[in-house]
Amino acid sequence: MDDPTLRRESQLTANQLDTLAAGIKRWGGELGFAQLAVADVDLSQAEARLRQWLAQGFHGEMRYFERHGSKRARPAELVPGTIRVISARLDYTPPEAQDSQSVLDDGRLAFVSRYALGRDYHKVMRGRLQRLAERIAAEIGPFGYRVFADSAPVMEVELAVKAGLGWRGKHTLLLNREAGSSFFLGEIYTDLPLPVDRAQDEHCGTCRRCIDVCPTQAIVAPFQLDARRCISYLTIEHPGNIPEELRPLIGNRVYGCDDCQLVCPWNRFAQMSTLEDFKVRNGLDRASLLELFSWSEAQFAAQTAGSAIRRIGYERWLRNLAVGLGNAPGDRVVLRALASRLDHPSELVRSHVAWAMARQQEKLREGEAREHRE
Repeated sequence: MDDPTLRRESQLTANQLDTLAAGIKRWGGELGFAQLAVADVDLSQAEARLRQWLAQGFHGEMRYFERHGSKRARPAELVPGTIRVISARLDYTPPEAQDSQSVLDDGRLAFVSRYALGRDYHKVMRGRLQRLAERIAAEIGPFGYRVFADSAPVMEVELAVKAGLGWRGKHTLLLNREAGSSFFLGEIYTDLPLPVDRAQDEHCGTCRRCIDVCPTQAIVAPFQLDARRCISYLTIEHPGNIPEELRPLIGNRVYGCDDCQLVCPWNRFAQMSTLEDFKVRNGLDRASLLELFSWSEAQFAAQTAGSAIRRIGYERWLRNLAVGLGNAPGDRVVLRALASRLDHPSELVRSHVAWAMARQQEKLREGEAREHRE
């Protein structure tokens, strides 16, 4: 950030601010952003909805939502002096990635959410936003700002809605008519009184495909997500045991879940990323569960270096893969692979491996009984 407390006044005229806003959008495009827009900082309505969501306990173990208090919905409390937010969209879908549905349909493969196939988006987004801020400073001189990329208490979807980058879908993600929902959001908090952009209308209508397709029925009502049932939460944010009743529903999703996005009609218009950063790494778009489960901790560290996946750590990685193997078609090779982890030092891993082995043994017995009847 340029200054710990943003400047309270701007010496730029209205015309200069209009020109600057247009320049910011142009410079952002040169940096690879698909779209930029400006919002004010009034999130009072969103704050009320956030409080209700927290009161219902839908945030699960994500205690940081409670610790951050009102800062998430009050940008000027997080960064004093903030009066505008520049919201940025960065498309992430790698054009060469294996078709998602074909991976989900093959129980021997591991499904990794498509946003995590390349470089860690936190680093990519933050670096490009910083370069944009520096370009602004080169144009007008020092100004107050701070960049964010899913790294602080920021209501990025609500700010993007206010800025006109799209509307909140019933799955709670941002939707855009030209890009669906396959993109990252990032922000620059600033003291510059830039002209604000106009919000878009909503275009979900009566559609409820995202609600109906959710494997664990985590979207409990339109625009309401119970994170405690969400596969993305369970495989990434949740640190402990995955509830046994939800494990069979997770299928082969070992890092995140894209189901609600895959069925959304607006994602027909999802834009492919042109950035090298988001190209598929280490074949994670079509890797087998057995291959990934065989990784040592050193291999995990090496293969996920620079990736968002590394953040969950090796223990959760094995936990998630054990669930996927438990849901895989019955196979004695799978059973032997699971047995090799029964003495893992982590109780979390051992308990999920034991569950998966019991599932595999049951499937093998059923298969043998079926063969006998035939």
